[in-house]
Amino acid sequence: MKTATPQLARAINDRLALDLLLERGPLTAPQLRALTGLSRPTVSDLIERLQVNGLIQVTGESGGDRRGPNARLYGIVADRAFVGGVDVRRDVVNVTVADITGAAVGAATRPIGENLPALVAEALTEAAGSRPLHAVVIGAPGMVDPQTGDLAAGNVEPAWRPGLLPALRTLVDAPVSMENEVNLAAVAEHATGAAAGRDDFVLLWLDDGVGAAVVLDGRLRRGASGGAGEIGFLGRLDIRVCDLLGTQAVRGLDLPALAERVVTAAFTLVAVLDPGLVVLGGATSLAGGEPLAALVAERLAEVSPVPVHVRVSGIPDNPVLRGAVSTALSIARDAVFGQGRP
Repeated sequence: MKTATPQLARAINDRLALDLLLERGPLTAPQLRALTGLSRPTVSDLIERLQVNGLIQVTGESGGDRRGPNARLYGIVADRAFVGGVDVRRDVVNVTVADITGAAVGAATRPIGENLPALVAEALTEAAGSRPLHAVVIGAPGMVDPQTGDLAAGNVEPAWRPGLLPALRTLVDAPVSMENEVNLAAVAEHATGAAAGRDDFVLLWLDDGVGAAVVLDGRLRRGASGGAGEIGFLGRLDIRVCDLLGTQAVRGLDLPALAERVVTAAFTLVAVLDPGLVVLGGATSLAGGEPLAALVAERLAEVSPVPVHVRVSGIPDNPVLRGAVSTALSIARDAVFGQGRP
């Protein structure tokens, strides 16, 4: 078995410390030693190295209420990098720009027009101001090819077509990535929403469009062609899940009738994947709320071969946009902080 080189060991320790500072806020050197298990000299060298590289700075002092010298508090240099998240709805483009700690520093909206790449670029420029962006992630409806990162052929929206990603990259002065919008919503739910702390779950998205996202062993699963979770295509030849659960199709249904339709879609995911948790997301799910989740859970318990919990989304304000920002932050942090792993 190969041992880590000193350079790799330093990179791993640096990233460990940076992640702790992101998660817990400013920390003292003794706190970093206690949390990492590293020696005093190693932490001292680490702090000096990260300061020289412009990644952390002294943000204050702790211990003002006790005798003896105060300990310096170290925190992330927030403006070391900025990222952009983009969510495109049927009628509006929403953009959030955040610093490397994840704090929002700018936002913009644009009504949808004919030139989608130009609209996205303009909204990003407005939200970013003079801040350079280190990563941009855009939520897209339909399948995104894992090999090219571009939209797959046969997308559901006319404005979303193969070749859109290269067009965006010519207009945006930053690395641009694209991800399926439901997958991004699942990223947000996994980080801070209804699936926080769960390694296995599926997100059933009920909105204008119907789809699902699959997270197993803590990882988002896209499938060989980017089609994992495209549950809307399931059903008989004369009617599909998307026809049963689209916004227009469920209008006027009472809660029990809606729950039965949701169970029709959720049952397949539960029986095949055994995720342990189904998160209900999208406008239809939020409108139904906890009463809908309870009815779906009750019915699934009657028909499912495995136990499963059902929860409504824990992120009501825009999980797609939150997931886009979170994914962009992961990309930027790996680039700026280093991946810190072999």
